[in-house]
Amino acid sequence: MPPPDSTRSDDADADAAAEGRPRGGGRPGGERLGAARLARGGFQDSGRAGRLLEEVLERLGGPDAEPEVDVTALVADLGAGADPDAALLLLVRLLDPRSTGADGRRCDELALPVVRAGGEPRRRLLSLLGGSAALGETLLRHPEHVRDVAEGLSPEPWSIVEAVRGQRGRAGMDALRVAYRCQLLRVATADLTSPEPVALLPAVGGALADLASAALEGALLLARAEVEDEQTCALTVVAMGKTGGRELNYISDVDVIFLAAPRSGAPESTALAVGGRLATAVMRICGESTAEGALWQVDAALRPEGKNGPLVRSLDSHREYYQRWAKTWEFQALLKARVVAGDGDLGRRWLELVEPMVWEAAGRENFVDEVQSMRRRVEQHVRRDEVDRQIKLGPGGLRDIEFSVQLLQLVHGRADPALRSRTTLEALAALRDGGYVGREDAQALDEAYRLLRCLEHRVQLHRMKRTHLMPTAEADLRRLGRSLGDRGDADRAVLQRWKGVRREVRRLHERLFYRPLLSAVARLSSDEARLSPEAARARLAALGFRDPAGAMRHLEALTEGVSRRATIQRHLLPVMLSWFADGADPDAGLLAFRRISDALGTTHWYLGMLRDEGSAAQRLARVLSSSRYAVDLLIRSPETVALLGDEAELVAPDKDALVARMTAAATRQESAGEAFASVRSVRAKELVRIVLGDLAAGWEGPLVRQALSDLTDAYLEGALGVATRRVLARRGEDAAAALLLVGMGRLGGREVGYASDADVMFVYDPLPEASPELAAEQAVEIVTELRKGLTGPGPDPVLELDAGLRPEGRAGPLVRSLEGYRSYYERWSAGWESQALLRARPVAGDPGLGEAFVEMVRPLRWPDGGIDDAAVREIRKLKARMEAERLPRGADPRTHLKLGMGGLSDVEWVAQLLQLRHAHDHPGLRTTSTIDALRAAEEAGLLSEQDQEPLVQAWCVASQLRDAGIVWRGRPVDSVPSDLRDAEGMSRVMRRGPGSGASLAQDWRRTARHAREVVERLLYGNRPPRTGGEGASPGRAGGSPSRTRPDAPSRDRRTDGFGRPRVASPPRDAGHFPPPRRDPFGRSSRERRGEDGTGPAGP
Repeated sequence: MPPPDSTRSDDADADAAAEGRPRGGGRPGGERLGAARLARGGFQDSGRAGRLLEEVLERLGGPDAEPEVDVTALVADLGAGADPDAALLLLVRLLDPRSTGADGRRCDELALPVVRAGGEPRRRLLSLLGGSAALGETLLRHPEHVRDVAEGLSPEPWSIVEAVRGQRGRAGMDALRVAYRCQLLRVATADLTSPEPVALLPAVGGALADLASAALEGALLLARAEVEDEQTCALTVVAMGKTGGRELNYISDVDVIFLAAPRSGAPESTALAVGGRLATAVMRICGESTAEGALWQVDAALRPEGKNGPLVRSLDSHREYYQRWAKTWEFQALLKARVVAGDGDLGRRWLELVEPMVWEAAGRENFVDEVQSMRRRVEQHVRRDEVDRQIKLGPGGLRDIEFSVQLLQLVHGRADPALRSRTTLEALAALRDGGYVGREDAQALDEAYRLLRCLEHRVQLHRMKRTHLMPTAEADLRRLGRSLGDRGDADRAVLQRWKGVRREVRRLHERLFYRPLLSAVARLSSDEARLSPEAARARLAALGFRDPAGAMRHLEALTEGVSRRATIQRHLLPVMLSWFADGADPDAGLLAFRRISDALGTTHWYLGMLRDEGSAAQRLARVLSSSRYAVDLLIRSPETVALLGDEAELVAPDKDALVARMTAAATRQESAGEAFASVRSVRAKELVRIVLGDLAAGWEGPLVRQALSDLTDAYLEGALGVATRRVLARRGEDAAAALLLVGMGRLGGREVGYASDADVMFVYDPLPEASPELAAEQAVEIVTELRKGLTGPGPDPVLELDAGLRPEGRAGPLVRSLEGYRSYYERWSAGWESQALLRARPVAGDPGLGEAFVEMVRPLRWPDGGIDDAAVREIRKLKARMEAERLPRGADPRTHLKLGMGGLSDVEWVAQLLQLRHAHDHPGLRTTSTIDALRAAEEAGLLSEQDQEPLVQAWCVASQLRDAGIVWRGRPVDSVPSDLRDAEGMSRVMRRGPGSGASLAQDWRRTARHAREVVERLLYGNRPPRTGGEGASPGRAGGSPSRTRPDAPSRDRRTDGFGRPRVASPPRDAGHFPPPRRDPFGRSSRERRGEDGTGPAGP
């Protein structure tokens, strides 16, 4: 506190004026300073404080009181402590001439010189009195210790032993207590007067542990003085828990283990019997209450067999127990074992015995699960009415930090001796330096541990009672807050600070303590965990890496050097190797990991995420070893690996949110190319999210297709907005037309796969008072801009727009007005076009135009009364013809996923036939989804459950296989692969389990055969199609009109099979042909075809 100055006198005069008293001195104590000033000084009962202060000043006066006491400085010294009221009351008692110590000396004779002199000695004394009522009582009993407090003497633990040397009995026990408390006063004084008590915490805990160790040594001296034949036994006291870790509280049981050995030629049985008596005496000497009270209880429950086992054991008995019967928690407890008293040589031999067992304990079966279960049990045993006040045992308490640190130590300490520390904060620093815990997390845990320990110390100091609960009374909280330096609303401040720390500790505990990485590391041998070259080579071969030498080169590149990046990767890779091996291509997984780490390894978050965040590392390993498609996406946008760090990120995207993101990204760009690139970039990142959700979060097929469909819708909406704004800005015109993109095929059915193009039709409608010619011009230019923007240069996957299902196909105009579509469909449309329109769905553009288009095509796809028998016969003929002609040359109809027997086309034609015939009567059939249509047909009684199930299963499995093919290979597949490696890779993507690739083709053929039986019965009326122009053998199958435009019957026929008139040549609107198709990564159809020249027919 600053020295008194004129400002204080002015304040005192102001207080006097406020209270109606004369300015200046005139009256002593509280009246001289005023109640308001005392309140500002931290006193809660200023009236009482004033009266007590008068007593103090009266006792400080007298003929020898030179110089006169500065009252303001005295009040300031009192106010510097945690509880000024309590300090003042204890000071009054200490200065009372009637107060005498245990040895009869007057307290005031020893305290008055310190209080009169002022300065740091007085401030130390008053801080102790205000911080601990119990230690104040100790000074009243032993005023000779006032000097120890006032002079701020450093603790001297060994003086405790010297104080009892040569003593015995009760006198020795009292001497032990007096000497211990004298040293305790020194520790508490340094603690309570520290300007940074949280920073001082480790030194305080260490000093308290040293005092306990010295007290145990002193107790052992006293025990030997009273036990017969003590010379026949060498006894060692091993401290456990907080004493062993040198992080003891002010009041705590002292956990120990005793061990004995014969001395002076005595037999072991004699030594153990004498050792038992010595140990019992030590526990009694420390724990029994005398005129000087008790020290603390000595608890030997952590010994082998606990309270059911002998109190003292030999070295050999310990060895046998720990090798044969010890439980996991016992090795965790031994982590803090430290010899503190008795025979040092015997203690060293015991440590040499148990320490190797401690650091190999993590290799025990279910070690990590057992430690985690133990923490949960500790928490469950906390009383419900105390759980929210627990500093130690509750959620976010000290035990969360200790268990986290100890588990990380035990798991990683097998391979890293630097982690083998008994002290929590030292171990935490070693975990930080070794890269096992992030720097920020380690800093947060370090600060939290210090604060929580300080809180625990302070609540114990007040009454020197064992407690780990936050107080609830306002006065107790205020004292606690002030003891940590808070002023003002100290009670609220300390409570808020504690609650914030609890939340942060719990968050970090759950992230570190439940890392999947820990269980995986624990299952490794010590050599495997160290990733030594010899162990790595053997393990790579055993795990099934095809090129162990190449994999070894990757490992060396990832782990060489002393950088933090290399250090963390040395921790991760021993475990990740087995996770790579769980995928179908571990070599590719390791190579991809190296490429991604090269791109991201220097970032502040990447490796920390893999180490700390749930299952991120395991998920990444699975993805990289299972999917070339995902690897391609991640390499192009490596920062998206961050999605694996948070399960909440792996959720299906929301279409409206995606459109908003794409629009926002595009509007920030200056050029059209940059705007389209930003929209493509958003799509690319969302594709990563979807494939990661598929591979790492277990999304089912319907969710994947829904997410891909929503993403495609949003992408087209966002890109159309860019195209529209750019064209209108370039032309300097207002919009003259509403524009619509109609999704067809799988896009229209919301059944988009990874390899799907976007089948669309472009529709426009002139706005009121707009010129039809201008509307057409704008619509064509916008669509041209859109197509150009979607296929622009850049690394992101390309989505091809295919308008081949528009009227007249590629021979017709690309963009057509709503009236143009109406005219065409009324006069010239073919039957297959009605079938294709079953999948038509507005996906982007003007909602009102979308409604108008849907209403316009309603009679075509849901014809009143359904299609007639002639139309049904035409559909059958067309399907049979396509089965004969559309299957690629050399393709096996049994394994072709789209055009083969029981494939996608078969199922879709059945669903579409049911819709065309019955949707007019059954609204549930009016859907663009194949699966929804089949289920609606069953609900309507049009399809039996026995028929519906194989159709749905075949369609879903075929869709899964096509998606699995592109996810595994990075390019589309048409058929179930005959190559076993590809079949295995696709099976793993489908989560069928290791080794299931061998049966993939057989399983598909069985599924498809069951579906084909239903198709032949429902589509062909149990008549297998004939070979030739009107049919094909049952062994052939063909495409769907929703994707492939067939050659329609001759145009000069008067009507089609749907009873509609035909006209030779429909009129055209403006338009142009689409560019050649490219796959999702920009490769042309020629580039992605096999050597036989055949390529994928498209989704």
